[in-house]
Amino acid sequence: MKYFRIIQDSFIGYFNYLVGEITNPSWGNYFYWLIGLSLLVWAVEILVPWRRKQKIFRKDFWLDSFYILFNFFLFSLIGYNAISNVGVELFNDFLSLFGITNLVAIEVQAFPVWAQLAIMLVIADFIQWNVHRQLHRQPWLWEFHKVHHSVKEMGFAAQFRFHFMETIIYKTVQYIPLAMIGFGIQEFIIVHMFAVLVGHLNHANIGWGYGIFGYIFNNPKMHIWHHSKALPEEHPHGMNYGLTLSIWDYLFGTAYVPHDGKDIELGFEGDEDFPKTFTGQVVFPFRKERPLQPNDTLQKEKSNLVYRERK
Repeated sequence: MKYFRIIQDSFIGYFNYLVGEITNPSWGNYFYWLIGLSLLVWAVEILVPWRRKQKIFRKDFWLDSFYILFNFFLFSLIGYNAISNVGVELFNDFLSLFGITNLVAIEVQAFPVWAQLAIMLVIADFIQWNVHRQLHRQPWLWEFHKVHHSVKEMGFAAQFRFHFMETIIYKTVQYIPLAMIGFGIQEFIIVHMFAVLVGHLNHANIGWGYGIFGYIFNNPKMHIWHHSKALPEEHPHGMNYGLTLSIWDYLFGTAYVPHDGKDIELGFEGDEDFPKTFTGQVVFPFRKERPLQPNDTLQKEKSNLVYRERK
């Protein structure tokens, strides 16, 4: 009965929250911050495009725009918020069997606000970098991540073309480490919106990325190589896994920016047969029969051949 009540309250609570977000604009309003940042980066794309021949409404612009709506709002509305709340309650009930009532191991509230934000950004991004690596290395995870790599023209909204299972995977892995540090919701929102802004810029049709900041923060000139269809021999599973920070790739040898990649072909081997619709892409990883994996030996050889020919 307790879990049924949590599910019921979660659906009602999130619906009321979403209606309140839309009908009551404020400085702390996540819905309008997301729209505002998206319009800002899109305006920069239009004013100073890196690829001048790319259309303002690029290929799959509206598909990616729907992904923003789905992954950030509709997915929570139709079930994720309820599932995650039940999951947290089940986890807490499990801990209570061992007499554990509080996961917080480090109290960071006593630190200056800037230090709290910096710690949360670094820890969260390092976890995400490791999860992202596994999305490329584990065949079953790659099936979900293919959705994101089906992007053929980069733009700010491409950041949000990802399968809903990625949300579950990322949030599940992040939950315990971040809970043990005891961050508040306000700090989380600030760090999250900063990550959204950097993610928008990473995928945008703009050409920044040089200088010392390129070694600290992920950027379009680095991230476009992550979406390269042809993979180099030394990085058969991919490269440039950083989401917000690029330092992890430079520290652990997965950074790869050989030259200006403005016009490289994006995607993955076999993407010609990948579904083009939202429904088709969401269902694709659950199909029993799928084409060859890009990590199979044959696909690696084809990718390496294309890469050597381009060199």
